[in-house]
Amino acid sequence: MDRSERFYRIEALIRSRGCVPFSDLLAELEVSPATLKRDLQYLRDRMNAPIVWDVFDRGYKLQAAVSARSPVQHELPGVWFSEREIHALLTMHQLISGLDEGGVLARHLQPLLDKLQGMLGSNDREAALLMKRVRIVSAGRRPVPSKWFELFGDALLRRRRVHMRYQTRGRRSVSEREVSPQRLVHYRGTWYLDAWCHRRKQLLRFALDAVETAQSLDVKAREIAIRAVESELDAGYGIFAGRKAHWAHLRFSPEVTPWVSREEWHPAQRTRLRDDGSYDLHLPYTNETELVMDVLRHAGHVTVVAPLSLARAVRAQLEAGLANAPPTAASD
Repeated sequence: MDRSERFYRIEALIRSRGCVPFSDLLAELEVSPATLKRDLQYLRDRMNAPIVWDVFDRGYKLQAAVSARSPVQHELPGVWFSEREIHALLTMHQLISGLDEGGVLARHLQPLLDKLQGMLGSNDREAALLMKRVRIVSAGRRPVPSKWFELFGDALLRRRRVHMRYQTRGRRSVSEREVSPQRLVHYRGTWYLDAWCHRRKQLLRFALDAVETAQSLDVKAREIAIRAVESELDAGYGIFAGRKAHWAHLRFSPEVTPWVSREEWHPAQRTRLRDDGSYDLHLPYTNETELVMDVLRHAGHVTVVAPLSLARAVRAQLEAGLANAPPTAASD
């Protein structure tokens, strides 16, 4: 633990416990008495920390706690995180650590995690218990190999092109592509790359888990303004890109309105709560595939009011599901 971490830990311990004996600080910090005395003196003299010794409770307190009539506002310089913010960051670390197969993000962020744990005043056991209090469930997650995440992330930051062998699942084909990375997108448990495809001469979105081979090229990537990327790829519903949008009108029954009305299906959605308790949702889409899947999650409680083509697509999926269902056993 370096000196700055000790400073944060000393303040965190005193703030959380109210009064901390010298012996307890020594045990928590695992330093010599002389080092702890120097740290306390430095905090008082050089950082204006309002740490005082309380002769009655035999421990160190913050002056604000000793005299409520003249509280002292104080913040250590550097990383100004409150305890709640640190807890939130540790929670985010749990999510990040599960994003890719090799934990590349978690590995690179480990030094920051260690500092955050030190600032909280937690020992290794407490930190381990804290991590167990957060569980991230990612149903249907498609892991991305760390080597691809690192390669495309590096090419994105260094503005270099990438040559890759890519599997297009919809057409069940494999093709060679040279792309200029523009943006990484994480969506529903996997990572995507928004890139200019030099073969197709347009912006496309690629699933990183569908990359078979990739190599960074020593060729400058084509620069495209991020607003242009957003305009081209973000108009659709879900992960499907496209510019020509259609508008869906969905009506949900009163039974599911309490929670569906709190969901954001699309940033540009329009909503209305009807007098009978039902809920109208209008949203744009460019490809109906993912929207149909989400509509089917509420089968029996949602009506596709418009357009007719979307309603037919939902009906077709329901009929296909019924056709594949096992026959009902005859009753005795």
